[in-house]
Amino acid sequence: MNPMSTYAQSGVDVDVEEKAAKLMYQAAKKSWANRQGKVGEILLPFDDFSGLRAVNMGGLPEGTLMNMGFDTVGTKSEFAERAGRFDTLAFDLMAMVCDDAVIRGGEPILVGSNLEVNTLGTDESRLPYIKQLADGYVKAAEAAGVAIINGETAQIGKRVMGELSPFRTNWGATCIWLAHEERMITGHDVRAGDAIVALAEPGVRCNGISLIRKVLTDKYGDDWHKHDLDGTPLIDLALTPSVIYTKALLDMVGGYDLSRPARAKVHAAAHVTGSGLPGKLGRALKPVGLGATIDAPLEPNQLMLHVQEIGEVSDFEAYRTWHMGQGMVIVTPEPHAVLSVARSHHIEASVIGTVNTSATIRIASRGHFAAREHWLEY
Repeated sequence: MNPMSTYAQSGVDVDVEEKAAKLMYQAAKKSWANRQGKVGEILLPFDDFSGLRAVNMGGLPEGTLMNMGFDTVGTKSEFAERAGRFDTLAFDLMAMVCDDAVIRGGEPILVGSNLEVNTLGTDESRLPYIKQLADGYVKAAEAAGVAIINGETAQIGKRVMGELSPFRTNWGATCIWLAHEERMITGHDVRAGDAIVALAEPGVRCNGISLIRKVLTDKYGDDWHKHDLDGTPLIDLALTPSVIYTKALLDMVGGYDLSRPARAKVHAAAHVTGSGLPGKLGRALKPVGLGATIDAPLEPNQLMLHVQEIGEVSDFEAYRTWHMGQGMVIVTPEPHAVLSVARSHHIEASVIGTVNTSATIRIASRGHFAAREHWLEY
């Protein structure tokens, strides 16, 4: 008689999976303190990691609107797999979903995630990776001020391809956010002459990663993560965690609760992810048909400039692919107030340009090829 097949033989051990789920649950539970006494406070009718979690949504001011957003860390997870270090990915995940909310005047309150892994194996050798993800989850949720309400961990075998690591991941999240109709940021208040303030991003965030991976692989081979750039491992530069701007922007706009004062006027904001600075800023200015002159952009990070150089990525292409130093831009008639709030949150910020009556975005490049591509027009 042939031995009976088991789920574990297919690469899914339910005992190990339960231990991984409990690690993520305990991380989520720690994040509930971020909403204690606030809208979005987590109530636990049954104190069990697989049980019901309820959310206190009472006491909302009239005019409060709810929305949700979705995103993933994309292929940045490959950097973590190469390094065997997963403690920063949660910052990328939270930045993607929470910072997308605040540019609309929303206050992120709840996040749920879906973590897919190739396998957790049939022993506990991969659980330290889950522990790293969970530790980062707690810190990133605190930085964003959100509670993690729920999540799912799934083992999907060869659907997560690759040979770089015994532990491979896809990670996405949903963010629920609230905004007051009087404080929604729509872009319709933008006027010519408004200042454009950039909030600095020292890492690569989560967009344009495929181009970075391709250029590094073409130049150094598949083991590019073992190479250094001026004494710093390339993989460390690639894994720099995303800055979470949520709390700073909430201080500026005040959030959904009108009793909380707004500290700066924000006419528009752009989270600089896919399509880069001209694409995202252009979208923020589209409601009023205006453009911008960016004459003092922040300096791109070392890795982006290096990838430009070795891959011959033009400045024009770089600025429409990556953030090139500015992870978020804010359009405001009160730049000093915006700068003050940003710096109170230990975020580097600078006025980089102004809104004008043209329909184009002009950027004085600080890319690798700025000497020959000084002014870029989109």
